[in-house]
Amino acid sequence: MPRKRTHLSFVDLRPPLNSLFADVVAGLSAPRKSIPPKYFYDARGCELFNAICELPEYYLTRAELSLMRRRATDMARALGPGCALIEIGCGNSEKTRLLLQSLAPVAFVPVDIAWEQLESSCDALSREFPRVRFIAVRADFSQPLALPEFNLPKVQRRALYFPGSTIGNFTREEAAAFLRHMATLLGPGGAALIGVDLKKSRAVLEAAYNDVQGVTAEFNLNVLERINRELQSDFDLSRFRHHAFYNEQQDRIEMHLVSLARQFVNISGNRFEFAEGETLLTEYSYKYSVEEFQLFAAGAGYWPSYVWTDEAGLFSVHYLALP
Repeated sequence: MPRKRTHLSFVDLRPPLNSLFADVVAGLSAPRKSIPPKYFYDARGCELFNAICELPEYYLTRAELSLMRRRATDMARALGPGCALIEIGCGNSEKTRLLLQSLAPVAFVPVDIAWEQLESSCDALSREFPRVRFIAVRADFSQPLALPEFNLPKVQRRALYFPGSTIGNFTREEAAAFLRHMATLLGPGGAALIGVDLKKSRAVLEAAYNDVQGVTAEFNLNVLERINRELQSDFDLSRFRHHAFYNEQQDRIEMHLVSLARQFVNISGNRFEFAEGETLLTEYSYKYSVEEFQLFAAGAGYWPSYVWTDEAGLFSVHYLALP
């Protein structure tokens, strides 16, 4: 019989079951229709995103991994001993593994809304790091978090790890609010490691979100499949097309689903009209320069102390301290 791992526990703070319905109805009722990107990540969505990370056009994961392989030790040295490490979004566990190997924190608190991915990632990592206390939290991190108490006597500071440039999925106002809220959770003397995708050519950016194999398109359309399944709606996926482009004025990639004809969609008694050519916004991905993000973080109350970039200058990880 396998030995029970007493250093691993799960806390379920998932939103109410009707949150998908409320968010979808609100988004489709707005003048500019949208669906929050957090709903990409059902089981199929996680599989598709993992496939995206392996695509030749999608530079982000390779650049971040190469950076972590080279500089995780430096990042761990900056964070120091006795950390309770809080990871927001536990996507590619290889990045986390590299940091845990160098840091050896007292506790690791991964937070994600995708239950299957959170469970599998923590199951694997907890086997590798039996001396680390794992407290996995299922929660919607796009909303203010109230993490469970984990008063462990050896914890000297709380530290945030927010990899993958997920902060780019927030608008600038949302990102500032997120950073201020995390500063409250981390407390005085806390710190953060945040992955930030850097500005680069339109050609490189647009190729990353429009791969020739169509995996990103399938990922984008899968959110409609999820809504059909969970809300018994009647989106016809064949009547929508994936469209992603770089908005230079806003320094962001925008992902949309374009309606190919005038059509109506029904969701639990609510009827929504789409005009031909009308778009449904599914994701933003903001890009920053190093200097821009440092100024942005300083405005949210952090002290930008270190920044590391990959050798090609595609991706950055920022170390931010709290007074």
